[in-house]
Amino acid sequence: MTTAASATSLAVDHLCDFDVALAAPQMLTSPLGVRLISIIEGGTVEGPRLRGTFLPGGGDWMLAGTDRVGRLDVRATIRTHDDALVHLTVAGRFRLDDEAMSRLYAGETVREAEMYGRTTPLFDTGAEAYAWLNSTVTVAFNEVSLSRVRYRVYALR
Repeated sequence: MTTAASATSLAVDHLCDFDVALAAPQMLTSPLGVRLISIIEGGTVEGPRLRGTFLPGGGDWMLAGTDRVGRLDVRATIRTHDDALVHLTVAGRFRLDDEAMSRLYAGETVREAEMYGRTTPLFDTGAEAYAWLNSTVTVAFNEVSLSRVRYRVYALR
C-alpha cells in the first residue's frame, strides 16, 4: 500500500485554540472507574480560520478508568464570530500518573507536559462558509482541570 504521508510524521496546520469553562462535575463511581460528567458553561475558540464561542449546555462524559486512562466523549456547539453554528464532537485519551490524578481531583490544572493527553476534535456544520470543516481531521494537545479544559487544535493536511 502506497501512502502520501510518511508513517513517522504528519503535516499539520494550527487550526485554533479552545478554552472551555466547565461546571463542577458530577462524579459517579462504577466498576469501570469514575465517570466525570462536566457541562460546558461557555468558552472561546481562537484561531486563524475559526473563531467563536462555545454555547452553554454541551458536555464531556469522561471515564477515568481503573487503568488510569481517561476516555473522553465530548459534544458541544460553537457559534462562530460571524454567527454560524458548528457541532463539535471530541474523542480522546488521557494517561495520568498517580500524582497528576491526585492534582486533578484536587482541582488543580494538569498541563500538557505533565501527562499524555491527545484528542480528536471533529466538526459538522451546514454553514457554507465553514463546509471545509466537515472533511477536516484534527488532533489536539490538552491541559485539564475540573473547571476548565484547553485544547491546541491542529488540522492534518
